[in-house]
Amino acid sequence: MPTGLRRFHQTGDLHAINVNCFRKRAIFDTPEPRETFLKILEETRRKYEFQVLGYVVMPTHIHLLVSESQSVLLSTAMQVLKQRFSRTRVLKEHVWEQRYYDFNVFSSHKLIEKLEYIHMNPVNAGLVNMPADWQWSSYRAHFHGEAGPVSVTIP
Repeated sequence: MPTGLRRFHQTGDLHAINVNCFRKRAIFDTPEPRETFLKILEETRRKYEFQVLGYVVMPTHIHLLVSESQSVLLSTAMQVLKQRFSRTRVLKEHVWEQRYYDFNVFSSHKLIEKLEYIHMNPVNAGLVNMPADWQWSSYRAHFHGEAGPVSVTIP
């Protein structure tokens, strides 16, 4: 574990998670890997009994806003999620950076801030003009009540 990195799990907090693709490669540059990742996220969510409050799959990284798992440490659920997606890749190369960024969301103000950041990510990256136009995010679940590939808990 890198010096100074400390995770605060089993606190009851929500977690804003950012996972980067290895060396910022655009692993998610087409719909197929995005949809595969979201399918695996939903399967992992069900298996490890955690809630997903927000998500976005970007070409070079993902953002998640999740609760803690009811059955394992969140780090274990994240490891399984990353490993399962990695096994779907035909290329014999690294998919993910080894670590992931985790921020404990401890207030309603931070919850709103993190959801806005997640949903605006494709707009800020110049991929779409409106957050509703990026179909690999939880925006439509939050603001249009649409069911997507991942069951989203609306706070």
